[in-house]
Amino acid sequence: MLKEFKEFALKGNMVDMAVGIVIGAAFTSIVNSLVKDILTPFIGLLTGGVDFSQKFLVLKEGAEPGPYRTIEEATKAGAVTMNYGLFLNAVISFLIVSFVLFLLVRGMNRLKALREEEEAQAAPTTKTCPYCKMDVPIEAVRCGYCTSELTAEASA
Repeated sequence: MLKEFKEFALKGNMVDMAVGIVIGAAFTSIVNSLVKDILTPFIGLLTGGVDFSQKFLVLKEGAEPGPYRTIEEATKAGAVTMNYGLFLNAVISFLIVSFVLFLLVRGMNRLKALREEEEAQAAPTTKTCPYCKMDVPIEAVRCGYCTSELTAEASA
């Protein structure tokens, strides 16, 4: 059973997937920083200094009555809040990640199509007659020069 696990864990696809997960986690932290530290303040500036990360709705007052200026104050007071600003930040992060992944997959598909096109162009269109050594079309079953019958083994 240990041998089977080693074979499973060390397969190329498994290692590739693990690398992808680690890179994805690092990429997520970069995107979260982009949203939190760059985009949200910029959007806040455009909307008159609104800080979306501190936008919330008090659903139930805490032990200390409001108003609460920050989510931390409300949480410390025991209030129940709906943090729609943090949700908005998460939506922006998701849209950025999904757009970047779309661009990545789109680029990979284009490279794959280009490679397939190159391979198709590189595929041989002729074969050599084993008897007269002339090039004949790959689909030919009889040589057009010496009229020999071309079998699959003979034309390889």
